[in-house]
Amino acid sequence: MVRGPNPLEYRIITTLAPNSSISERLASAIPRARASSPAFRETAEKLLVDIAGLCVAARRTDYVRAALGGWETSGACTAIGHERAFDAGGAVIVPAVLAVSEREKLKGADALAGIAVGAELMCRASLVAPKRIHKASFHPTAVLGAVGAAAGVASALRLSEREFVNALGIVGSMAGGIIEYLAEGAWTKRLHPGWAAQSAIRAVDLARAGFIGPRTVLEGTHGLYQAFAHTTEGDWAKLVDGFGERWVAGSIAFKPYACGTMTQPYVDCARRLAKRVNVGDIVEVVCEAAEGTVHRLWEPLAAKQQPPNAYAAKFSSPYCIAAGFVLGHAGLDAFTEERVRDQRLQSLAGKVRYQIDPHNPYPDEFTGHVRVRLKDGRELEERQAHMRGGAHEPLSRADIEDKFRLNCTYGGWSAAQAERFLAYVRGAFDAPVDLAAFR
Repeated sequence: MVRGPNPLEYRIITTLAPNSSISERLASAIPRARASSPAFRETAEKLLVDIAGLCVAARRTDYVRAALGGWETSGACTAIGHERAFDAGGAVIVPAVLAVSEREKLKGADALAGIAVGAELMCRASLVAPKRIHKASFHPTAVLGAVGAAAGVASALRLSEREFVNALGIVGSMAGGIIEYLAEGAWTKRLHPGWAAQSAIRAVDLARAGFIGPRTVLEGTHGLYQAFAHTTEGDWAKLVDGFGERWVAGSIAFKPYACGTMTQPYVDCARRLAKRVNVGDIVEVVCEAAEGTVHRLWEPLAAKQQPPNAYAAKFSSPYCIAAGFVLGHAGLDAFTEERVRDQRLQSLAGKVRYQIDPHNPYPDEFTGHVRVRLKDGRELEERQAHMRGGAHEPLSRADIEDKFRLNCTYGGWSAAQAERFLAYVRGAFDAPVDLAAFR
């Protein structure tokens, strides 16, 4: 690739190179990504800890029981915390790579390379056309997760460049997932990441068998970005420039709370304000918000102020802010059917509204702002310039392990089981992948 004298020239050269598609450029970068993947190990271990805790926390929920009841196939892949083994699946990159690694008895180093490549591609792909996938009513994790997981699985299995290109080409026809779950708190968002992982594995298996997918699946006239983001004019340099050399995913964010990512800084602001005010004295709560978040987290405002069920509450900024004030957290216990009917939370959520901040840096940063007006006329506010758990204020390994332990307790694992898994993670990428002990 050639870099011109300014970023725009580079982008034009990258986009218009006639003989090499974006998928082919990515495929050619996989060897150097594999070689440098040990640098991603710390992040990969944190991802494994966090995801396993979420698996355990969710294992007794109604939606997981329904999903498992509707899954007809069995296999050699561990579903962490469940006795039954399945064919493959999970949310999104790590479980897909682990499932294939366990199925094929791959070395830990191959699994690490796959996780690194998959996470990196998914993170970079989100920068090509920011906000546009959501605006088109699709769930980015369902769309880009399928592509990232396919790249990760293909890398773990050491597919050839041609097979890698075909795998991405095939999975583009399997990607999808609409965001209508936002309307009433339906369960389908929970299905999207696992379906994306499942699609990725199927696409890779087809590519290994010689099935052909389109080379220009990403940037083509009828490609993935045109279909899901309604554009082919993305910033492709964000995807290909330095792939395998500079790890964007090394600063991946870990969520402190069990709710929507963009709401997290607002919960922090509410928790800090709760230490300065009597919640009963709050007359009104006004929050500055980015225009790009409103359709998911703030509107229709009346419905967000009174979410119909616990899952809908996770995507309601008014409810999550109220939880920060009243409960002092937005953890799993804040999102039960009983809790969402708590009159204290409903009353305060009904007082929360928003104002558009035209200068908000979203999607480059997720910010928070909460201003309260009290009965005595005073106004107090808190601001947060970034998401805690992200690049500016990352969660430590100890933080993530503490979160894991809490999730394990919530899901019914003993302390001894939790500690055994943490011990396993420390050597997970040094031996063939085998998770059978955690069924």
